[in-house]
Amino acid sequence: MKIILLFGLVAAVLAEVKNFDGEKVFRLMPTTDDHVLLIKELANNVKLDFWRPDSVDLVTIDMAVDFHVPLAHTDIVYTMLQQSGMKMGVLIEDLQAEMEEHLDSRDINPRAHSYTKYNTWDTIQAWIASISSSNPELISRQVIGNTYEGRPMNVLKIGRKSSSTKPSIFMDCGIHAREWISTAFCQWFVKEALSTYGTDSEMTSLLNQMDVYVLPIFNIDGYDYTHKTNRMWRKTRSAQSGSSCIGADPNRNWNAGWCTTGASPNPCSDTFCGSAPESEIEVKNVADFIRRNKSSIKAYLTIHSYSQLLLFPYSYTFALAEHHNELMAVAKGASNVLRSLYGTEYTSGPGAATIYPAAGGSDDWAYDLGVKYSFTFELRDTGRYGFLLPESQIKPTCEETMLAVKYIASHVQKNLY
Repeated sequence: MKIILLFGLVAAVLAEVKNFDGEKVFRLMPTTDDHVLLIKELANNVKLDFWRPDSVDLVTIDMAVDFHVPLAHTDIVYTMLQQSGMKMGVLIEDLQAEMEEHLDSRDINPRAHSYTKYNTWDTIQAWIASISSSNPELISRQVIGNTYEGRPMNVLKIGRKSSSTKPSIFMDCGIHAREWISTAFCQWFVKEALSTYGTDSEMTSLLNQMDVYVLPIFNIDGYDYTHKTNRMWRKTRSAQSGSSCIGADPNRNWNAGWCTTGASPNPCSDTFCGSAPESEIEVKNVADFIRRNKSSIKAYLTIHSYSQLLLFPYSYTFALAEHHNELMAVAKGASNVLRSLYGTEYTSGPGAATIYPAAGGSDDWAYDLGVKYSFTFELRDTGRYGFLLPESQIKPTCEETMLAVKYIASHVQKNLY
């Protein structure tokens, strides 16, 4: 990853957008210890950009492994993989071409907000101001702090006004910068909540009885950087003491088994856990907000991509959560209703056992804090496009995800604690 990070840093200095012409994304299926060892040796020498799992340390036998290879190393990597006899394929032949093709609406005015395109941060910021001021009876906003680079983190509070504190749900999107479909969903959710209140009985009941806090983009600095410089950036943009590498993984930075498994102490790693729990100001801002509102927040939903999973605690341990059976039942119910619309298959389960162990995640932290209904969505797809899901899939992805979120919200509403 050092190679890609270095390119990102150089691009930032030169104010140029990183180009990925000819770079490929491979999918491997290691079935022996030798296969796993080869992948790790390749990663140590080439610094591959892992898409799934998040780092080479998490690679195991019989796991689909997706990674992006820098152009200079494509031929040697391809040759070594062929010689290994490992099952392999190319998911994306030309990463740059795929990046350009997934923006179906590039002819539309780039400054005009749309729920079916990947909006820039500036456009989303203007949308936040507009939608909150035009719907004062149902929505308000507050800045819960600024990012490392000084951008305001706006939380939107959606719900019928009440003189007393209502139970609530907290949802965030875009904790990882390159997961653009995640940020698109939070905007879609706000639109749907406001436009269907009063006509959709489920949404009307929810917003009458509860509030929903929505953080449209968690990792704003990183998201802005993916639009302007390096589309494949994942982390925050904070400077790290003693290192030239930038940023930490904001979903390895929470005080939940911090930096013990599936996270790296190396500042140049994409899964760098940070210098300490909540070292990233964005994480601290959200953690402080949730702590302040702990008594009212009954559910925590965090939206990621990709893999089509609905996960719940724990990820930092294989131990089952106290409420495992109920959380599994809710996750399976939500996955079933999601599948009912377009047939999209989701897998449900605790993070560690369902995908891989990963310490320092926000859902584990929220659950340990006392937020019983804590879930992580990994949206479309399963790897054909990965982080480059075409804009043509924003609408169906958001429509089906809305069904699952409403299912979870309805369960929470009926089982307040």
